Amino acid sequence: MAATGAVVLVLDQLTKWWAVEELTGRTIDVVWKLRFNLVRNPGVSFSLGEGLGPIVAVVAVLVVGWLTWMARRQHSWAAIVALGCVAGGALGNVVDRVFRSDDGFLGGEVIDFIDFQFYPVFNVADMGVVLGVIALILLSLTGRLVEPGADTADATTNEAEAAADTRDDQPVES
Repeated sequence: MAATGAVVLVLDQLTKWWAVEELTGRTIDVVWKLRFNLVRNPGVSFSLGEGLGPIVAVVAVLVVGWLTWMARRQHSWAAIVALGCVAGGALGNVVDRVFRSDDGFLGGEVIDFIDFQFYPVFNVADMGVVLGVIALILLSLTGRLVEPGADTADATTNEAEAAADTRDDQPVES
């Protein structure tokens, strides 16, 4: 989980650095409706809740702690990668709130720059969170995610039983 989270965090911060350097005062049209357009978001998702950034940042740090605890219980590499994507994305936006602040502790604005013009402007951290959550939902629906509170020994037993059920039963010849 740590490696995936680190990759998402580093990509997010590098792309935000690029956006601040290259998009201040201009927009780059890429293709069709996609453009790079610098937006500083003082609120939460979709620029809602202006002023709630510090609260969201604290909650995000708590969520990352919970995701780390969940990752230690997982048996599926896909679940660990998905948890890392969510954690890295959450930390990417927290880093903005901490280090892009002119307005006190956690008062920084999140840098968004990927703009489809028909959807709110977002960033790489947001992509990590959204894709990670979608993957976690799919993994949960397919039984490949160890749920919070589930006994990991039971999960291992259930996986072994599921593997045994998929084997072809061959009649024993006497």
